[in-house]
Amino acid sequence: MLETVLAAVAALVIGGAIGGIIVRQRSHAQDRSASDAALKEAETRRQEAEAFRADAERAVATAHREADTIRKEATIDGKEHLLELRRELEQSLDERRAEITRLEERIAAREDLTAKSEALALEREQATAQQALALADAEAALRETQARADRELERVGGMTSDEARVQLLSRVEETARHDAAQLVRRIEEEAKQDGDRRARSIIATSIQRTASSYAAATTVSTVQLPSDDLKGRIIGREGRNIRAFEATTGVDVIIDDTPGAVVLSAFDGVRREIARITLENLLADGRIHPARIEETYYAAKEEIEEKIREAGEQASFEANVPGLDPELLAILGRLNYRTSYGQNVLKHSLECSHLAAIMAIELGVDERVARRAALLHDIGKAVTHEVEGPHAVISGQFCRKYGESEAVAHAAEAHHYDVEPNSVEAILVIAADAISAARPGARGESLEQYVKRLEALEEIAMRHPGVERCFAMQAGRDVRVMVKPSEVSDDMAALLAREIAAEIEDSLEYPGQIKVTVIRESRTSELAH
Repeated sequence: MLETVLAAVAALVIGGAIGGIIVRQRSHAQDRSASDAALKEAETRRQEAEAFRADAERAVATAHREADTIRKEATIDGKEHLLELRRELEQSLDERRAEITRLEERIAAREDLTAKSEALALEREQATAQQALALADAEAALRETQARADRELERVGGMTSDEARVQLLSRVEETARHDAAQLVRRIEEEAKQDGDRRARSIIATSIQRTASSYAAATTVSTVQLPSDDLKGRIIGREGRNIRAFEATTGVDVIIDDTPGAVVLSAFDGVRREIARITLENLLADGRIHPARIEETYYAAKEEIEEKIREAGEQASFEANVPGLDPELLAILGRLNYRTSYGQNVLKHSLECSHLAAIMAIELGVDERVARRAALLHDIGKAVTHEVEGPHAVISGQFCRKYGESEAVAHAAEAHHYDVEPNSVEAILVIAADAISAARPGARGESLEQYVKRLEALEEIAMRHPGVERCFAMQAGRDVRVMVKPSEVSDDMAALLAREIAAEIEDSLEYPGQIKVTVIRESRTSELAH
């Protein structure tokens, strides 16, 4: 194809050149004067055509060589491709043959396995039939033996088989009950130990983080006098000053032989504090008479009211309980002048708030509810002379009245179980109240009350049947109960301890908690002669 194209191109070029020469020769015949120039030009054209033809021939030869090379290379590549295809085909055939061989071997092995399985199944069927026959024979022999044994037992023991079965079931039931009681007791002990361990850890952490000292408050206040001569001025002519002072302030003034001191006595801490400030201001002013006493009293009363508000605000700030109603803050501040067994109630409430918050954080419950409820749980003690009812219930009523949430009000009113606690925060307030009250040195107790409480503990324990002796130990916080082993079993001892503890909770009021331990001991002695 390439050769034909090149030849056509060369013919066209040559034809064109020759045509040009002929035209020019005809033109030169008309113009003889230009013949020589035309000949030269024709010769030049001819030489150019010959040169072009030579180039074309060389190009044709080069094209021929390249075409031959391409044909040779194509022939070689085709042969190699055929060889590669042949090798792949042979390899695929070999793999197919190997796979067919493996399948044949697998089929043969499966046929062998099937034959063996059929033989084994046949053997098993035969063995099963033989075992069934043997079992039937054994059951028949067992029934016959059991019948003979039943007849022999009825003959020897004088009981029928039904009566023996009832007696056996009774013994099994008794044994099962005993085992169940032991299991229940073990589970309860494990749960109690685990709960006690966790509770001790939380309580110990709370106490360590809120360690504080106590200064026990009393029902009297002492006013120091610059000199004993002032005692006469306090009494006044025919006792008019002291009578006016007591009538105005509502406290008792005790003037005795104690040098340089006058004692003011009253159970109301607010009145006692107002009287103390009134007397100190009178002594500083020097004018002591009924009119001046009344004037100074009202000034001291305003001063105390301001201190009460400041004490409530300070307690709210220290407990991190914002947003309390101003009236509620005033009631809270009055707790600074109330005592419970010698313990300052405001300090006690503040410590309860810290304890409840720490325990709430440890347990992952609402810290804010526990903190607010613990701070407000005793505000009923500030108004018990104005409102009837237990102070815990009054605390809940005041919380609701001044906008606290139901959760806070419930936790406050349930801290003495006047209302059954139904939230974790309420239980935490109960625990915080017990921890703060039971801290050594926090509260005082008269000897008479102490003795009566110990006697009541022993009396409660001795009322239960089977109790031989009872000892109240550890200042009444541990009760040891000795029981008669012939009347009280180990299982009954656990129930007895629970009953005594429940009766103590229902009958007595006490700070902290009381541990009841029931001791059952049996001894057997023999003499060797």
